[in-house]
Amino acid sequence: MYSKAETSRIRKDFWIAFGQYMKPVPNAQGRRVNWPNYKTGIKDIYFRMKAERGFASIGIEITHADEEFQELIFEQFTQLRKILESCTQEKWDWKLHVENEVGQVISKIEMVKKGVNVMEKKDWPAIISFLKPRIIALDEFWDLVKPGFEDL
Repeated sequence: MYSKAETSRIRKDFWIAFGQYMKPVPNAQGRRVNWPNYKTGIKDIYFRMKAERGFASIGIEITHADEEFQELIFEQFTQLRKILESCTQEKWDWKLHVENEVGQVISKIEMVKKGVNVMEKKDWPAIISFLKPRIIALDEFWDLVKPGFEDL
């Protein structure tokens, strides 16, 4: 069992390692980007990467407090589904109005890899190998579609 401080340190070390690994990778526009803290530039739309005990995930989260408006944004993404699938080369899970870990209603489009544990350093290469191509693909997707979200 890990103490809270130890758990926090291990998670922090993972994200530092991931950031260092990704540092030389430019974004779709050829610029440097802080991959672990990717900014979409649009309020209430986030790219979230998680590395937990038992799984890693990456996805788009829509967090607008107004659920009807959240649904409109989600619908806008569904119209772009083929572009997302083309960039990622896979089908992701689409979830409208689900609760996140703090009880907030969000909508998300995500991919999950089960069977990995961020607390086990031996799993870090598998987690990084899962996250890296997908965050790069999300950036490529976002570079193509972001203008359609700028007037929200």
